[in-house]
Amino acid sequence: MKKSELETMRKSFNTVKSRSDSIKESPSTKRLVKRVREIKKFSIENKDELINQLLESFSRNDIECKMADNSFEALKIIDGLLDEFGASVVAKAKSNTLGEIDLKNHLKEKGIDVVETDLGDRILQLKKVDNKPVHPTGPASHLNVSNITDIVNESLDVNVDPVPREIMEVVRKDVLDRLKYANVGISGANAIASEEGSCVMVHNEGNISIVSLKDLHIIVAGIDKIVPTLEDAISVSKLETIFATGNYVTSYMNVISGPSKTADIEKKLLKNMYGAERVVVILLDNGRSEAIDECLYCIGCGNCLINCPVYNAVGNEFGFNNYLGGRGVAMSKFIEDDETCFNSGLYMCTLCGLCTLNCPLSIPTNDILENMRKLSTDAGFYPKAHGKIRDNVSKNNSPF
Repeated sequence: MKKSELETMRKSFNTVKSRSDSIKESPSTKRLVKRVREIKKFSIENKDELINQLLESFSRNDIECKMADNSFEALKIIDGLLDEFGASVVAKAKSNTLGEIDLKNHLKEKGIDVVETDLGDRILQLKKVDNKPVHPTGPASHLNVSNITDIVNESLDVNVDPVPREIMEVVRKDVLDRLKYANVGISGANAIASEEGSCVMVHNEGNISIVSLKDLHIIVAGIDKIVPTLEDAISVSKLETIFATGNYVTSYMNVISGPSKTADIEKKLLKNMYGAERVVVILLDNGRSEAIDECLYCIGCGNCLINCPVYNAVGNEFGFNNYLGGRGVAMSKFIEDDETCFNSGLYMCTLCGLCTLNCPLSIPTNDILENMRKLSTDAGFYPKAHGKIRDNVSKNNSPF
């Protein structure tokens, strides 16, 4: 990342810190932290039972569910669904899981126009190069208003002034114009309730509501998002919001429990009133079954990144795909392999433990990475060894 981008990112992070500190220390948040830890522990320990219950709940709710062992299988399922609907334009919501399977580039190669509906993600999409996000909830936090103005003017062939509201309005109009041709929406989920068969999604912009109103709504979520009940799912989503944005709750919380339907004419059930005629959930494993339990506690708030000295120094070069920072490095071992883990920044981490201290669920990321370093040595991946790998890391600006 450029020096100016790192400075803007750090400034954005400090804004979130100052806004959220008092909320994090409130009694209600501390109670919520304790509750979510218990929820995640139970969910991980009873994963198979919850999946089986969820499949029954989805069936009862008329939600189609497909299991994907890896990214290839998930993309194959999505390709089949898009072919069914003859989709040439897709409305996409912000999702780390969709970044994990590299959906956007995959569909681009097939000639399908993927329209990012989140403002930050859309700005990065218009940027075209070096467009990796820097935070799960603030993907464009490293770009200042001047940078964004140049990106928007060049990509959309407009002449907007460097005024945030004007930029927002121009991008919004462009997105809505493009979405007129989309009949498929794709999103992730913040949490999934096994008992009710409900997917919970939180957002501030209202864009997920738009995505979910397309004829087909595809939801891709890791199996680590499954929790026992809807109350549990909301608790997880609420805690993520507090630590990600410094607010007690987001503007919108969508609960998707089935296709759009009505029975207001002689009590005859009709689908596709305003929203989706079909809802398809793809449950992604992609190494999660083999992952260390502590890695699966993550709720995606990104508070570890804000407080990580390494991330604040090098930015999104520390991490794997959309999974940024130390936790992303750890997950890369299970999603990909030892070499990917090494090249994602395994030896960048200082093992200072600030990520754990600032994680609402106290995930011991530094301990996990320290243990992985020992394993990487056994596998032949370590600094100053194997020149080819060392050279690859050097290209990524590793300090080693």
